[in-house]
Amino acid sequence: MKLIIGNKNYSSWSLRGWLAAKQSGLAFQEITVPLFGEEWSRAQDAGLQPSSGKVPILWDDEVVVWDSLAIMEYLADKVGRERFWPRDDAARGIARAMVAEMHSSFQALRQVCPMNIRRQFELPEVPEAVRHDILRILQLWAEARSRFGHGGPFLFGTFGAADIYYAPVVTRFMSYGIGVPGFASAYMEAIWEHEWMQSWIAAAEHEEWVIEQYEKVPV
Repeated sequence: MKLIIGNKNYSSWSLRGWLAAKQSGLAFQEITVPLFGEEWSRAQDAGLQPSSGKVPILWDDEVVVWDSLAIMEYLADKVGRERFWPRDDAARGIARAMVAEMHSSFQALRQVCPMNIRRQFELPEVPEAVRHDILRILQLWAEARSRFGHGGPFLFGTFGAADIYYAPVVTRFMSYGIGVPGFASAYMEAIWEHEWMQSWIAAAEHEEWVIEQYEKVPV
């Protein structure tokens, strides 16, 4: 398999696809195409990005899957859904809803606080729409941890699909100094210290590419 991703410092969707590939346990070749650079245009021209120039993209022989959620579901079908989703019906239902909500929502947080692992920002103020997103995310984390998180430090105990989807949110909260309650801080630490996240973070810190629009202090 080949997984095409963007810059590790900036591409939150690439992080989700990459974590899903790691969670599958399957071997894959990682191909980085820097966002908006010359290689990005060449990759589109060569047909490596069939999804209108978006990443991540998974190539598995003749199968091409784009969109991080589709990639995760494709891999779950290959290796067994229990590797990604809780076995308990109630937990699995909530996990699916949380992943779907992350996939489609929280536009204010995404816009005001783009992922930038290398930087620490000070928000002059947190816009109301962003505050609403943050509170909703904390509500979701609190419900998952209190009801289903007894088997480990992650949202549903063991690392899985929901953690894959909220991992970029953890990096955002850290980069922008978002204050969170103790239970959320402990969860964020568990995500940040996960060996796969540490590998991704180290690679992001050593990248040479800089995208100026993501380096500005939000206003």
